[in-house]
Amino acid sequence: MRYVIAFFLPWLSLILQGKIVSGIVCLILQVTIIGWIPAAIWAFTSLNRMYADRRTTRIIRAMGGR
Repeated sequence: MRYVIAFFLPWLSLILQGKIVSGIVCLILQVTIIGWIPAAIWAFTSLNRMYADRRTTRIIRAMGGR
């Protein structure tokens, strides 16, 4: 579901991740038709990074870390 939001409303995807300033900048970028594609790519990469961070945290906890 987050990927659908990232495609259609990239700024909302960033705001839902807690990146308020990035979401506002992305909204400004999305207002232009040409900037919409880079905004969507930005939202997708941000989502992938968030999921990778979650996986890494789970692995560290499983190994006996914090």
